[in-house]
Amino acid sequence: MNKNQEWIAGVDEAGRGPLAGPVIAAAVILNPDYPIKGLMDSKQLTEKARDNLFTIIQECSLAWSIGRAEVEEIDRLNILQASLLAMQRAVNSLPMVPHLALVDGNQMPKLSCPAQTIIRGDESESAISAASILAKVTRDREMLILDKQFPEYGFAKHKGYATKAHFDLLEKYGPCPIHRRSFEPVFRLLAVT
Repeated sequence: MNKNQEWIAGVDEAGRGPLAGPVIAAAVILNPDYPIKGLMDSKQLTEKARDNLFTIIQECSLAWSIGRAEVEEIDRLNILQASLLAMQRAVNSLPMVPHLALVDGNQMPKLSCPAQTIIRGDESESAISAASILAKVTRDREMLILDKQFPEYGFAKHKGYATKAHFDLLEKYGPCPIHRRSFEPVFRLLAVT
């Protein structure tokens, strides 16, 4: 590896929209000596492709890390601030300090390194695509674990997103501990009970 090489971290999150579960962010510094084929926005990949790339990214990158914000933080801060906090935690957890962080979107987390935002960066920057994949797979796997704790809600299928099936189960059983109480559909149900 070239000692003068810049370490550029891609940063992205998964789970801003769901009604339940944490928001997960990832930061990835790719190794230019080991380019990874097939990197793109995680939402455009099949689950199998994401899982395969998840392992390759972890094995071939110079560094990667995961950050998160819990449901309580989402409810206390709001989802935007919680997402930025998760991104900040991901970058701060990297074992090396990046020279630059490329952040997906148009909102900047507070970082201790130079950074820039890129709208739809997960479609144009490989490092952000890699972060998008790590964040999405990590969150999806966590929702599978939470499905075992709260099987009546179907988290394994909808991952906490606002699907009709999730709305129906939420109305039937009421919110569980991992539902975001600050999100309108959950808040509305709590106000009724």
